[in-house]
Amino acid sequence: MKIFQSIPELIPKNILLDAINSPKDLRKLELNDLPQLADELREFLLYTVGQTGGHFGGGLGVVELTIALHYVFETPSDRLVWDVGHQTYPHKILTNRKESMATIRQENGLHPFPSRSESTYDSFGAGHSSTSISSALGMITAARSKGEKRNVTAIIGDGAMTAGMAYEALSHAGSMDKNLLVVLNDNQMSISENVGGLRNYLAKIWASKFYNQIREGGKTVLRFIPSARRFVRKAEIHTKGMISPGTLFEELGFEYIGPINGHNTIELVKILRNLKRKDNPTLLHIITKKGKGYAPAESDPVGFHAINKIKPIKNKESIKKKEKSITYSDVFGEWLCHKADLDSRLMAITPAMREGSGMTNFSKLFKDRFFDVAIAEQHAITFAAGMACEGLKPVVAIYSTFLQRAYDQLIHDVALQNLDVLFAIDRAGLVGSDGSTHQGSFDISFLRCIPNMIIMAPSNEKIAWEMLNTGFDYEGPASVRYPRGNGPQVGFKKDNKVLEIGKSKLIKNSENSNLAILSFGSCLEVALEVGSQLDASVIDMNFVKPLDTIRIKEIANSHKLIVTLEENAVMGGAGSAVTEYLAKGNYKAAILNLGFPDEFINHGTKESQLIKAGLNKEAIVDLIKKKIES
Repeated sequence: MKIFQSIPELIPKNILLDAINSPKDLRKLELNDLPQLADELREFLLYTVGQTGGHFGGGLGVVELTIALHYVFETPSDRLVWDVGHQTYPHKILTNRKESMATIRQENGLHPFPSRSESTYDSFGAGHSSTSISSALGMITAARSKGEKRNVTAIIGDGAMTAGMAYEALSHAGSMDKNLLVVLNDNQMSISENVGGLRNYLAKIWASKFYNQIREGGKTVLRFIPSARRFVRKAEIHTKGMISPGTLFEELGFEYIGPINGHNTIELVKILRNLKRKDNPTLLHIITKKGKGYAPAESDPVGFHAINKIKPIKNKESIKKKEKSITYSDVFGEWLCHKADLDSRLMAITPAMREGSGMTNFSKLFKDRFFDVAIAEQHAITFAAGMACEGLKPVVAIYSTFLQRAYDQLIHDVALQNLDVLFAIDRAGLVGSDGSTHQGSFDISFLRCIPNMIIMAPSNEKIAWEMLNTGFDYEGPASVRYPRGNGPQVGFKKDNKVLEIGKSKLIKNSENSNLAILSFGSCLEVALEVGSQLDASVIDMNFVKPLDTIRIKEIANSHKLIVTLEENAVMGGAGSAVTEYLAKGNYKAAILNLGFPDEFINHGTKESQLIKAGLNKEAIVDLIKKKIES
């Protein structure tokens, strides 16, 4: 296997890969050709991601597995269900999308994750983790009910196996006697030492026809002697349990195979061929290395989980400018450390988003007060609720799109009991190239209807800091939603200033105007641009809940048209809250709610997504003029 020290600058010339446009072409190769194909595929992946940016380490780690799966199974008739989708770039390359890889994550280009609308080889769309086993089980059950013969394989990572949903699916699948294959892609460094000759030897035996004939034959012979059959079964489980980590899966009803080396293509093919003939739930445990084949990614798998497009650095000034830029996640991380120094009750919780949420420094300085609960959003919320019951001040850092997964816990375990939990909701609004699965489109809508919850949306870093102070001091559930990336760079003070709850701020007052713009969160900059062009009053609302109803009443009595702006779905959003309030009184002012339309917004630049949503300056001005004319 080649180890690449740098990303290729020129398109690699690949003897085998160039001839492959679909898995049918792949299956024409000789078995001994596959290692060379793996090298070529890895080099092509390095080149394309270097040109476009995107998820990186996961794909490098499953090159051999992807080749083996498509080589053995008759895809797309046989289904491959990828979990999360971070590792599907090699899959896309082998399934007739090689020439389009330069468009991935770009507007009208390839999706960053599996997409049913993009290819028949993408059996199930996935942007959130731990869904593969459930969906694969549904597919194999549907095939059986329709009398169709096909194999279904779920590929899930060890990180995704931390979510309860995966175990719910395993428990169900183990009781159904379906020919479901689950491949556990384990790329944790701590257990790589378990890979070796003995492990591979045992895996081959456990997957072999001979072993399974003996196993099934023994069941047949002993079927009339239940006590003897139970004894043999227990003996088998305990014998395998002494030398493999598969006892848990065996107890759930799966036959466990592994662990095996996930970077040996030929051995993977041989084992998969044996497993293809089986007709019962089976779990194949493979050990891989994230970032395999690219030395920098192997040494720093977290840092190379995804990369930006690689561009040549023109001068040192550009570096300095980039270093000065601060993100909302950075603000949160600094606030967390500042507040923890002042209040020992503060506890920080994240569901596997330490780096993305800006918590790395906190996790080092306050090790005993930092809790990464892995991909377990539901547990994270109820864990925080338990802390709050005992007088602590838990802060849950979570992406908007992932908070959706813990909605019941948010309502039942936190809000219903009015517990003191602060939610720092990152990636609220549009997220650019990660696309529809990761947009923070709905958090205002699904939070606004929950009693006891306050919702804040900052327009800059200074306000974000003050809102975090406010939410921390508030006794009850509170949330601060902020966007991905940089704010307007206004700076902030590391103080303990709080905001008056439910109060907005008049930013631009146009006494002679009949137009008022109520801006929620990150829309303030464009609101000011529109307000300047149309001579409108502009208000930074700060709070979605509770609303500043005093300000809204004043505006409604002094203006003929109120426009609300937000980076959230229009339906049920902040604008809807203003409309609901106005509907209760006898106000003559008309209202125009602007936000995300009733559709999922696909990947692209944030600028192009704003245009699609009608939230760029030109579109807003045009919509306001049309409303005035009508």
